[in-house]
Amino acid sequence: MVGPSALAQSTGKIAGKVIDQKTSEPLIGATVAIEGTTKGVAANVDGHYLLSQLQPGSYAVVVKFIGYQSKLISDVEVKPNTVVNLDVVLQEANSQGLREVTITATYRQASTASLYAVQKNSITISDGISSELIKKSPDKSTSDVLKRVSGATVQDNKFVVVRGLNDRYNSASLDGTPLPSTEPNRKAFSFDIVPANLIENIVISKTATPDIEADFAGGNIQVLTKDIPDQNFISFGLGYSYNTQSAFKDFKSGYRNVSDYFAFDGGSRSLPDGFPTTAKVVGPPRLTAQQNIQAINSLNNNFNINTYKAFLGQSYQLAFGNVKEIGENKNRFGTTIALTYRNAETSIPDLVRKFDNYDFTEDQYKFSTNIGALANFGYSFGKNKITFKNLYNRIFDDQFTYRTGSNTSSSSYDNRFYAYDLTEKSLFKSTLDGEHKFGEKNNKLDWSLGYSNILNDQPDQRKINYVQSSANDPFVASITNLGKENARFFSKLSENIYSGKVDIKIPVTVFGETSHLKAGVSSQYRHRSFDARFLGVTLIDATSDIRLRPIETLFGPNAINSGAFELDEIPNPNDQYTAHSFTNAGYIMFDNKLSKKLRAVYGVRLENFDLSLSTKDVDQKQPRAQLKNTDILPSVNLTYSLTAKANLRASYYRTLARPEFRELAPFAYYDYELLATQIGNPFLKRTLIDNADLRYEFYPSAGQIFSVSAFYKKFHNAIEPSIDDVNSSTTISYFNSKSAYVYGVEMEARKALDFINDGAFYKSSTIYVNVALTKSQIQNPDNPQLLEQNRPLVGQSPYVVNAGFQHNAFNNKLSLNILYNRLGRRIFYAGGERFPSIYENPRDVIDFQVGYKVFKGKGEIKLNGSDLLNQSNTFYYDYDKSKTYTPANTDQTFKRYALGATYSLNFNYTF
Repeated sequence: MVGPSALAQSTGKIAGKVIDQKTSEPLIGATVAIEGTTKGVAANVDGHYLLSQLQPGSYAVVVKFIGYQSKLISDVEVKPNTVVNLDVVLQEANSQGLREVTITATYRQASTASLYAVQKNSITISDGISSELIKKSPDKSTSDVLKRVSGATVQDNKFVVVRGLNDRYNSASLDGTPLPSTEPNRKAFSFDIVPANLIENIVISKTATPDIEADFAGGNIQVLTKDIPDQNFISFGLGYSYNTQSAFKDFKSGYRNVSDYFAFDGGSRSLPDGFPTTAKVVGPPRLTAQQNIQAINSLNNNFNINTYKAFLGQSYQLAFGNVKEIGENKNRFGTTIALTYRNAETSIPDLVRKFDNYDFTEDQYKFSTNIGALANFGYSFGKNKITFKNLYNRIFDDQFTYRTGSNTSSSSYDNRFYAYDLTEKSLFKSTLDGEHKFGEKNNKLDWSLGYSNILNDQPDQRKINYVQSSANDPFVASITNLGKENARFFSKLSENIYSGKVDIKIPVTVFGETSHLKAGVSSQYRHRSFDARFLGVTLIDATSDIRLRPIETLFGPNAINSGAFELDEIPNPNDQYTAHSFTNAGYIMFDNKLSKKLRAVYGVRLENFDLSLSTKDVDQKQPRAQLKNTDILPSVNLTYSLTAKANLRASYYRTLARPEFRELAPFAYYDYELLATQIGNPFLKRTLIDNADLRYEFYPSAGQIFSVSAFYKKFHNAIEPSIDDVNSSTTISYFNSKSAYVYGVEMEARKALDFINDGAFYKSSTIYVNVALTKSQIQNPDNPQLLEQNRPLVGQSPYVVNAGFQHNAFNNKLSLNILYNRLGRRIFYAGGERFPSIYENPRDVIDFQVGYKVFKGKGEIKLNGSDLLNQSNTFYYDYDKSKTYTPANTDQTFKRYALGATYSLNFNYTF
C-alpha cells in the first residue's frame, strides 16, 4: 500500500502567471483548471497560480477570465517532484461578439507568447538578466552578472558603468529599497557584495519614468532577490576554484585570526577601549612617558609576515524554501532562506607603477571572506500580497602589500614599503512591501517601507617604509616622522537609509482603450557618520640603531618599554564628519493607449532635496556643505507596435545626479595604492541631464531578440573626479564641468542557430551579441593652464562588446556557455594642470562554463573558467596622445597588473 506521503512525493505541479497580452498586467482571479477534472485555482494578486498534487502525465490546461478569450493549452507534461512553469497570456474578447471564444495552443506556444508580452510591453527602454541565465554563467557576484547586460560594464570588478557613464551616474535599488554608497571615497555601490545565487533577476532601466527615482543618467539598476517559491526545496552547493597565479604558490600576510575565516576581525586590530583621545596625544599636555608606553603597547604591534602556500578558493551555499496553502481559498505563505560562504586567497605579483618620480614594483596578497544570508517571507491572500525581505552580507578583505623601487623626489636609491590593510564591509537591508487590488476595475495600491545599513571599517591600516640611500647602504626604517610612509589609519563609516513610498494605479478608458493613471509619493532619509584617526609611532632618537631592525622586530616590546618611541597623531577637524539628506518626491504618470498600436507613458516627477554636511571644527558656524534643490522632472515614453513582434520606441526625460557625501566632505585621505591624496569639494553643485532615446526591437521567437538603440545626453554641471598636483602633492578631487554630452548606439541580438540547419545541434545552440558605440565630450572649467580643455567623460568607453555562445545537449543535461567581453579605452581619472588624464587600456576577456545534470536532474556539476586570456589591466598617462599604450615613447604606467585565470568546479543538489 502506498501511503499519503509517498503519493505526495511522486506528484508534480504546474505554476505560472496569467497576464494581459497588451499590458502585461496580472489578471487577478483568472481561473486555471485541468480540463476534464474539478481541479482548478484562481490567480492571486500577482497573477500567479499553483496547481499541485498532479500525477505524472500529459495534461490540458484551461485558462479563463471575464472579458477575455479563454485559452486551452495542451501537451503540458508533468513529471514527479518537479514544477512545470507555464505563464499564460490572455487576449481581450471582441466586445461585438457574444459567443465565447477559446484559443488553443501547445505548452511551448503558450510559454513563448508570455515571454513576448513581458518583453514587448515594458514601458521603458531596459535590459536585464534572469536567474536562469545567471545559472548558465560562471558569475559569483552581482557585479559579474552585470557584465552580461547590454551596454553595461564593470570597473574594478565591482562598480558598474552603463552606456559609458561611470558609477556616480547610476543608481541602484535592492528589492525596491535605494542602496547607499558602500565606498568611503567615492559614490558607488560595490555590487560584489551581493552573491549571484540569491538573485531572481536584474533589470537596468535606461530611460526614466515618473515612478522611479531620478538620480541617474546611465541606468537605474534594480536587483530583485528570490521571492515565494513554487515548491518546497532544500538545496546545497559547494565549489573550489584554482587561480593560475595564486593557488599553491607562496602567499604572504600579516597574522591571521580564526574569526577572519568568518568575515569578522573580532576586535583584535581595532583601537582598544580607553585609548587616549586626540587631545591627549597631541597635547598640551602630552602623554607622560609611562602613559606613552602603555598606549603604544595597547596597539597591535605584530608586524610578522607569514608565508605559506595559498589554498584553493572555496564556496558553500545552503538554501531552504517552503510554501504552504492556507484555508479554502488556498492563500499562499512562502519562505526562502539562504546562506552563502566564500573564501579566497589571491595574489597579484609584479604590479608595476612607473610614472612621474616613481619606479615601483609590488606584490599584493589578499585574503577575502564573504558571508551572506537571505530571509524572505511572503503571504498572498485574495487580491493582496505582503512580503518581508531581508538580506545581510559581509566582506572581509585583508591585504598585504610589499613594494620595492625608487622615488627620485626623495633621492632614495631603493625602497621597501610594507602595508597591512584590513577592510570590513557589511550591508543589511530590510524591506516590507504591500500590494493590494480593489474595486471592480482592480485598482492597485502599493506601499513599501525600507531600511538599509552600510558599515565600512578600516580598523588598523599600517604602513612602514624602509629607505636605502645608495647601493652599499643598509635599509633604514622611516619612522622618525609621522606621514605617508609611517602611519596607522583607523576609520569607521556607518550609513543608515530609511525610505517609504505609496503608489496608486487606477485603470481608465481613453479613446476606447484601457489605460492607467498612476500617482505616488516617496520619502528617503539618509544619515552618515564618519570618523578617522591618523596615528603613528615615531622614533625619538633619529640616529638610533632601532631603525635598522627588520619590520618583524621593529616595534618589539623591549624597544617600546625602553621609551624609544613616542605616540603621535596628525589631527584634522575634517577627519570626522556627519551628513544627512532628505529626498521627498511626488509624481503623476499616465499610461495611455492612444490607439491600438501607439502607447504613451508620460508625466512629471517633483523632487525636493536637502543635504547638510558638518565636520567637527569647533569654529564652524555653518555646515561645511549644503545643497537645497527642488526639481521638476518631466518624461515621455512612446511605444509604437509595428507588428505583433516588433516595437519602435522614443523617449525624452530629464534626470539629475547629486554629489555624494564623500565627494563633498573635505576629509583628506592618502591612498597608498593610488599614491595620491583624495579630498572632497564642498562647493559641488548637482547635475541636470536632458536625455533622448530611440529604439527598434524585434522578437522573432521565444528568448530571441534583435534591437538597435540610439541615445543622446546633455549634462549641465557634470561632476568629475580629477588628479593633479596641489601644493607639490598628487591630489584627487572633484569638480563641476561647464557642460558635457554623450551620444551613441547600442545593438543587441540573440538568435538560435536553427536558421542555418534544422539539425539537433543547431536547434539547441544560441549566439548572442550586444555592442555599444558611444562618444562623449566634456568642457573643462575656464583655465588655460589645463592640459586638456576637451576630453571624454571619466569612465566612458567608446565601445563595449559582449558576445556569447550557448549549447544544450542530451535532453538539456549538458550545457555549454562561452562568453566574451571587450571595452574601449576609458578615462580612469581626469587630468589637470600638471598631469594628463589617466586611461585604462582595452583588454579581451573570455569566460566559459560546462554543466552536466546528474541524479535525475536534481544535481548539477559545473566547470567554470574566467579571464582565460589573463591579459594585463593597464592604466597609463597618454603623454604622446597616440590613443594607445606606448610605454616605449613618452607614455607612463600608472599601474599594470594581471589577475590570473581562474578555474572552478562546483556541485549543486536540490532535494
